[in-house]
Formats: sequence, C-alpha cells, structure tokens
Amino acid sequence: MKMRIVFFVMFCITVLFANAQNTGDTLLVKIETTDGNEFIGQVISDDSTKTVLKTEKLGEITILKADIKNTESVQVQQIKDGKLWFENPQSTRYFWSPNGYGLKRGEGYYQNIWVLWNQFSYGVTDYFSIGAGIVPAFLFGGAPTPIFITPKFSIPVKKDQFNIGVGAIVGTVLGEEGTGFGILYSNATFGSRDANVSIGGGAMFAGGEWAPSPLINFSGMFRITNRGYFITENYLISADGTTVVMFSAGGRWIIKKAAIDYGLFLPISSDIDTFIALPWLGFTIPFGKTN
Repeated sequence: MKMRIVFFVMFCITVLFANAQNTGDTLLVKIETTDGNEFIGQVISDDSTKTVLKTEKLGEITILKADIKNTESVQVQQIKDGKLWFENPQSTRYFWSPNGYGLKRGEGYYQNIWVLWNQFSYGVTDYFSIGAGIVPAFLFGGAPTPIFITPKFSIPVKKDQFNIGVGAIVGTVLGEEGTGFGILYSNATFGSRDANVSIGGGAMFAGGEWAPSPLINFSGMFRITNRGYFITENYLISADGTTVVMFSAGGRWIIKKAAIDYGLFLPISSDIDTFIALPWLGFTIPFGKTN
C-alpha cells in the first residue's frame, strides 16, 4: 500500500513538471456593462466618456462610461478558448489541508465546513499569514467549544512551480483544562496554483502528549473547467499500533469569487471491516485585496 502511494506521488510530480509553462503577467480587462454583458480585451484608449477595447472575437469595440457597471483586471493566461477561467478563491488549501502557497499581503478568506467549522485567514505579508477559528459547539446544548489559530509561512522556491509551507494549527477547548491540541506541519508543493500536488507531514499533540508517529499527507488539485477543480486529499495516520489510510476525492466549483467544495472521505484500515464514506461540504468566501 505504501509503495503504491509513493509511485502515485512520483507520477503526479513528473506529469506536473512535464507540462509546466512559464506564465507572464500580461493584463487584460474584463468590463461588465449595465445590461449584463461582459467583454474581455486590451484597453486601446480610455477617457472620461468612453473606453475602446480590443477583443479577440469582436475586434475593437467602444463602450460608453455610462454603460459600464464594473471593470476588473485579468491575466492573459486566465483566458482559454475565449472563456475567462476564474481565479481560484482558495488556492492555498485543498479541502482542509494547506499547501505550500500562501495568501498575498492583504488577502483573506472565510471558510466554513459543515456549518460547525468556521475559520478566517489573512495574509500579513506575501510570505506569512495568520488565521483563527472556532467550532461553536456551545450553540448545541453547551457542549465544549474548540478554538484555534493557524500561523503559516510560505516560501516560493521557484515561481509557480515549487513552494514550501511551514505552519501549525494550535488550539484548546474553552472551559476545559489540559485540552491543548495541534499539529506542526511542513509541506512541499509542486506545480502552479491551478494544478499542483503536495507532500507533507505533521507532528500531532493533544492533552500535553505528542503522537508517536507523524501524520503523512499527500494532496492534489487540478483545474478541469473554467469554474471547476478536481481535488484529492489523503492521509496516512498511525497511532496505538493501528494504521489508517484516509483517501478522498471531490471537487471545487467557483461561483463568482466564492467556492463550494464537495467530496467523499474513505477511511481504510485492517480494523475497519465495513465500507465507510464520509461526505464533505464546505464553502469559501475571499475578502480584501484580490490582485
């Protein structure tokens, strides 16, 4: 089982590097008009009354300023077959596990998983972000309520091809003694923000004790449409003489600038003699600086 996982990881990395391309920073403009139409192209001229846009299919068009509802800059690599491929609202994470990419300074997002998990993250610099979250179980009969923080450093080794992430999730349960918990982790991400795989590991602790074996993580995210991604997030966990392999598969669907994540998690172990499939549902809303 472990050898199959290793071979699969190496295969994905090879494919990503074989298809890696250098991306430029050429900017285009997307103009949304008051009648609901959208036009993407290069600004030829712009004054107080009108904007002249050079588009791929319509050529040069003139749009009156009075008819413009919104203007947004986009990169040329976001345009494929005449369609705008929406920016990933949560390129720094898979379903839950982080990757080596980080939030840029001023960027942030709110993530919710199955209503209970609530987390905010914010980019303090281009290389450091901080987050905080809560599982408000107190809303359900006064149950214990976990809170946590999530500091993270992101190190770009090669732009859009190789990033390293180092961070932690550290928390406690409100009103309870000796309930500190957390994970100290590091990971390596190969590929761009739109298509990548990550290999990482983490040291887990709870109640003042460290787990004897590290958590091993392998995840991947691949763009398949202008709005959709395929995501897989997988873990190898060993504790108390038992090893559990957690596989997952699903996707991310972009709605404007927000995203919905969905999938199934499948735990496999010699101690589990029945088929178990755990559904996953979450959404992410970005805020702050977005370019």
